[in-house]
Amino acid sequence: MTAIRQDAWTADDDLMLAEVTLRHIREGSTQLAAFEEVGERIGRTSAACGFRWNSCVRKKYEAAIQLAKAQRQKRSYMKKQQVGAQVASVTLAEPEEIQLNAEITDDSLSMDMVIRFLRQWKNSQQDLSRQVKLFEKELQEKDEAIQRLRQENEYLSRQVTEVQTDYRTVNDDYKTLIQIMDRARRLAVLNEEEEEAKTRFRMDANGNLERIE
Repeated sequence: MTAIRQDAWTADDDLMLAEVTLRHIREGSTQLAAFEEVGERIGRTSAACGFRWNSCVRKKYEAAIQLAKAQRQKRSYMKKQQVGAQVASVTLAEPEEIQLNAEITDDSLSMDMVIRFLRQWKNSQQDLSRQVKLFEKELQEKDEAIQRLRQENEYLSRQVTEVQTDYRTVNDDYKTLIQIMDRARRLAVLNEEEEEAKTRFRMDANGNLERIE
């Protein structure tokens, strides 16, 4: 069943997620199985339940998780002791007693429980490995994005520095050009005044110089 929901998680949803997950931990099941069960009950995907558990709910139940793990280990230890005792009784029994004991205690069922537990533990480890790989991939992608942003920032900073340098150069050249034009204008005015101030003479018919006003 695939469910997609966009609404926010409620306190009841978080509580159900915590209760079911802790129960699966105590019983030696996998967290993935717990997420699937919760997802079916509240209409969400198992991935959404797993993300909610790891990102928000888990940190609130650290003590309960440790207690559930201790209970799981105790259950596992008791099962192993029970299986060991049954194996020992079968080994010491007479051939006729072995057949009778097998019918009463159902050793095959106990061995199936041990095998199921080991398979669940293996699945749990595989699930954790997949989640770790997923987080590592997301972290690598974020690191690469940060590196790209840093490179773009450095490139833009260099561009801004070059533009500022070019602006100062153009501004200085403009000021120099204005000064040259102003100096040339003043020189032209002075030359005109000097030309106008010069006294002009001309020679008359008798060879004498006379001033021209």
